[in-house]
Amino acid sequence: MPDVVNTEQAQAWNGPEGAHWARNQDRWNAVNEGFNGPLLDAAGITGDHRALDLGCGSGQTTRLAALRAPQGRALGLDLSGPMLAEARARAEREGIANASFTRGDAQVYPFEAGAFDAAISRYGVMFFADPVAAFVNVGRALRPGGRLAFVCPADATLNGWVAAVASLRDFLPLGDFGRPGLPGMFSLAAPDRIRHVLTAAGFTGITINQAQTYGAWGHGAEDAAEFLLGTGPGRHLMEQADATARARARRTLTGHLRDHEAADGTVRLRSASWLVTADRPADPSDTP
Repeated sequence: MPDVVNTEQAQAWNGPEGAHWARNQDRWNAVNEGFNGPLLDAAGITGDHRALDLGCGSGQTTRLAALRAPQGRALGLDLSGPMLAEARARAEREGIANASFTRGDAQVYPFEAGAFDAAISRYGVMFFADPVAAFVNVGRALRPGGRLAFVCPADATLNGWVAAVASLRDFLPLGDFGRPGLPGMFSLAAPDRIRHVLTAAGFTGITINQAQTYGAWGHGAEDAAEFLLGTGPGRHLMEQADATARARARRTLTGHLRDHEAADGTVRLRSASWLVTADRPADPSDTP
């Protein structure tokens, strides 16, 4: 694998967190797949386009991009070996020959200049150590006039899973969990921050629109609670509590999620995100 500067993320996604996401890829897709259509529509991928999927994980969005460009190709890039193994296996099973996957850090990966018509990401661009440098690198990978489109979480208070976890504040050490601007999941939750980063990276035509969907977190409150507590943040919080607090947290979370069970038992929580698009400026010679 080429040089990695986001070493902490590389360790996490090649350890228990990466294994968890690889093992539960279908469940995570059920949570997030409501953003797939809006994301791919915004990217405008079609025909013979070459698409780059940043932080592709187990590759659902990469495969969908490849299907939208049957004469083109889609490359998924991620730090996680376990998730990429699942991505390759799923693409092979589905017979999607124009999707490929490679392991690397998008902040410093040696992309061929102008190699892609579009770059996309579903929740894969919030964890860069230096987001401006990362988007500069992604911009170089796009052809002049190429399109960047990504989805990232909006304000934590608009996301149902955050409210669910916040219900555990009496039992677990949540701290500033979910606060916009801090490194991590909500680092790009403020639109002004997104505009600043992308403008500094040389992108133009920036649009930021809120998109919402209700993801399926499990079948029944108990199942959804166990899934939430088995995520990286959930495990981290539970490991800091004693047995009594963990038991109370599990009961409280189950009770909270019971209010979100649909008629068929599926637990659905609102996810609110920013759907962001931006363009790499065209060369002066391309201007009419």
